Amino acid sequence: MSEKQVNNPMHGVTLEKIVNSLVDHYGWDRLCKRIDIRCFSNDPSVKSSLRFLRKTPWARTKVENLYLAMQKSKQKKNQEE
Repeated sequence: MSEKQVNNPMHGVTLEKIVNSLVDHYGWDRLCKRIDIRCFSNDPSVKSSLRFLRKTPWARTKVENLYLAMQKSKQKKNQEE
């Protein structure tokens, strides 16, 4: 069962790492405009966001998709340089 997941870009990435990366890249203001959920706009914190995202599959999916898009954009930018 210990197969490497080469084609899975989310393998080994924690939800906390995802949220921290998005906050570092976008900031809370721009992040709440991209994904309109209250935990990003009302007194945002990583802890409260993680609590909400772990309980809410649709919101977690949106956050993961934005993270993947951000990573893809960074890769593309690095390849152009």
